[in-house]
Amino acid sequence: MSKSREMDTLADAASPETIARTAARLGCRSVAYTYNDPVIFHEYAIDVAQACREQGIKSVAVTAGYVCQEPREEFYRYMDAANVDLKGFTERFYKQICAGSLQPVLETLSYLKHHTNVWLELTTLLIPGQNDSESELEELTQWVVEHLGPDVPVHFTAFHPDYRMLDLPPTPPATLTIARGIARKNGIRYAYTGNVQDHEGGSTYCRQCQTTLIGREWYELTDWNLTVDSTCKVCGAPCAGMFERRPGGWGARRLPIRLQQIPD
Repeated sequence: MSKSREMDTLADAASPETIARTAARLGCRSVAYTYNDPVIFHEYAIDVAQACREQGIKSVAVTAGYVCQEPREEFYRYMDAANVDLKGFTERFYKQICAGSLQPVLETLSYLKHHTNVWLELTTLLIPGQNDSESELEELTQWVVEHLGPDVPVHFTAFHPDYRMLDLPPTPPATLTIARGIARKNGIRYAYTGNVQDHEGGSTYCRQCQTTLIGREWYELTDWNLTVDSTCKVCGAPCAGMFERRPGGWGARRLPIRLQQIPD
């Protein structure tokens, strides 16, 4: 088979309709566009999202949030949720480490929160000596509360040396705990740690009575104290988020999928 025909075959196998039908067949509730930022494959992601929507499947963008206004509006018209990497909170970090700029990312976050119905969460990978100072974390979390509100979840995740940053150490778990504490102190109701085993930092708590609403140990659920209306079973306070009526049981399993065209 020629290279061009091989690529055409792969493209057919991963058509938007095939992805949506495969997800529906497997009982998936959502499809995530991740690892490569979906704004890179803007049109394809939108086509997949449209096909998924026809099957009742939601779409989640995992993105750096670095996108111009016009394509941003078109792209998020078809997304149901977004996890945006707020990679740091200084222009220095964005320029020197990311070869980008902070301000466009902040504009995307504000747009998503105030001009769409997309469920929004943030993730900041804390890199030792680069973006993990307490002063920067104070500014970041205060900005989130002021501009996005206290119900937007923020995840602080651990860096592991790789690729061009082998000269830096991994993030100490204590740094993540400090970051989470700063976020909670500044009013963020749903602050988490990630890339480490941390039951407390990975769980969701009632904003009013502090009951463990969703307990998490890596990918396993240890507690579920939400009603079908996403309120605390103990005090009735609402929990911000998009939840199923009952907990899932998939856990940490990984299931490789071979896409194949499915006849109508």
